[in-house]
Amino acid sequence: MSISIKHISKSFKDVVALKDISFEVKEGELFGLIGPDGAGKTTLFRVLTTLLIANEGQATVAHFDVIEDYKKIRKSVGYMPGKFSLYQDLTVEENLEFFATIFGTTIKENYDLIEDIYVQIEPFKKRRAGKLSGGMKQKLALCCALIHKPKVLFLDEPTTGVDPVSRKEFWEMLKRLQQKGITILVSTPYMDEAALCDRIALIQDGKILEIDTPQNIVNHFPKKIYNVSANKMYELINSLKKYKHQYSVYPFGEFVHYTDQREKFNPQELKQYLEANNLNDISIEITKPTIEDTFMELAK
Repeated sequence: MSISIKHISKSFKDVVALKDISFEVKEGELFGLIGPDGAGKTTLFRVLTTLLIANEGQATVAHFDVIEDYKKIRKSVGYMPGKFSLYQDLTVEENLEFFATIFGTTIKENYDLIEDIYVQIEPFKKRRAGKLSGGMKQKLALCCALIHKPKVLFLDEPTTGVDPVSRKEFWEMLKRLQQKGITILVSTPYMDEAALCDRIALIQDGKILEIDTPQNIVNHFPKKIYNVSANKMYELINSLKKYKHQYSVYPFGEFVHYTDQREKFNPQELKQYLEANNLNDISIEITKPTIEDTFMELAK
């Protein structure tokens, strides 16, 4: 296993950030840690990259222990933190040369690993990092994390605050890096990105809710789910929450995702109830559950 985590717990005074976390990441796997802000994703990343010491448990990265072999781990991993942390007054080229020098290598030596990414920012190599767009900063940070040819890559919410096109490009880059044999652990609050991983762990309040492939997690959703829409979204949500047979009600884009307590659900009965609550243009259609639906169910 490329990453092995056994019963890791971490607290900051009275705040418990991680509660008995255990899972493994295989060699060459693209593994996603999925959860909202404050779930414990960054704390776990900092433990695994030897920046924090856990209160309890053990962990190994690239077969090195995070306590005893922390120096070896720092040479073997690439870490891209959530906040842009490169030197903003240095140019693109200077940042890359700086990080290559720290790890005792050169841009030329490992250029094949970053070439696909670097060609996109090379026209701006003389520009200061602080003057780059969000997408370009992200690509530069990824290049700097890869320049020493790491065995494991940690990416902490790499697409937060980035435009949709850059998000798509970034995940395409991750797939290409995975093909080169790099193990990737990526965290994200975006449930749609979870489907792009080989396996995912859903995390909330420092606890792992479930670990499986994205498709298997969706398949575990216990109830039929319906897309409900009407002419007034706010009134629709309130009416559904007051419906005596409702099991769950969550806004989902232009629809409300609704599940019913009963095994035999009659959409027409619900429609009549909503019409009695002065709602019009009502649509009730069965739909497929998403990872977000499963997360909301598990986090109840």
